[in-house]
Amino acid sequence: MKRLLTGLLLAPLLAWVVLWGPDPVFLAVVAAVALICFHEYSALVAAYGVRLAGLPGYVAGLLVLLFPQEPFLLVVIVALLALLLTLGEDNLASGLPRAGALLVGVLYIFGSLRFAAALRVKSPHWLLFALALCWLGDTAAYYVGRVLGRHKMAPRISPAKSWEGAAASLMTSLAFGGLYLAWVVPRVPLIEALGLSLAANVAGQLGDLAESALKRGCGVKDSGNLLPGHGGWLDRVDANLFSVPTVYALLALLGRL
Repeated sequence: MKRLLTGLLLAPLLAWVVLWGPDPVFLAVVAAVALICFHEYSALVAAYGVRLAGLPGYVAGLLVLLFPQEPFLLVVIVALLALLLTLGEDNLASGLPRAGALLVGVLYIFGSLRFAAALRVKSPHWLLFALALCWLGDTAAYYVGRVLGRHKMAPRISPAKSWEGAAASLMTSLAFGGLYLAWVVPRVPLIEALGLSLAANVAGQLGDLAESALKRGCGVKDSGNLLPGHGGWLDRVDANLFSVPTVYALLALLGRL
């Protein structure tokens, strides 16, 4: 029940921010979510015995998220600075894991969410499509999996996930994606809408599993406790960190950006 209530409270607020929120409000919300997720990611990494860079990591992440120009050079600079931070390590053997964890965290969270802003520039509806498709799919997977789940999908990584839940997630996403895009972006052919929905859902489910593997590896159930029934913000957006860049990349390939 907590999970459902939290979703019912968050979904309308986030939908308003995406569709009608002023640009400064939208960017502030995205930046806040990214910072919270990076904080939770840092705690997971610490459970592996790897210490992140603290303030430099947050600053680097915000620059990757908000830098107005093509960020590739900035990403290279972040990678180089991450390596330089290892020079101050007492134990030099921990330098490379620390630099790697920092770079992965910045790109995984801030880099992925940068594409949320890019999608919104094209159309707020493309962004809401990429987000809501995973929200609804995740909800279907959770409830169908609890009732009908018999065949474990990845018991070593996430024992509660089932193939039945994954199928429910996919079907729900296909239905939502086809209907939503036909309603708000009628120029998109149905087969293209379904293909985008399929790719985004699969990417989202893989993103969920990737974060589950990260938590399982350090013996943590949730990334945080800020969202009752969901855990942390990273638990809530893990699928979107994969689905949003996937939708952006496919739209670019299709020439729709």
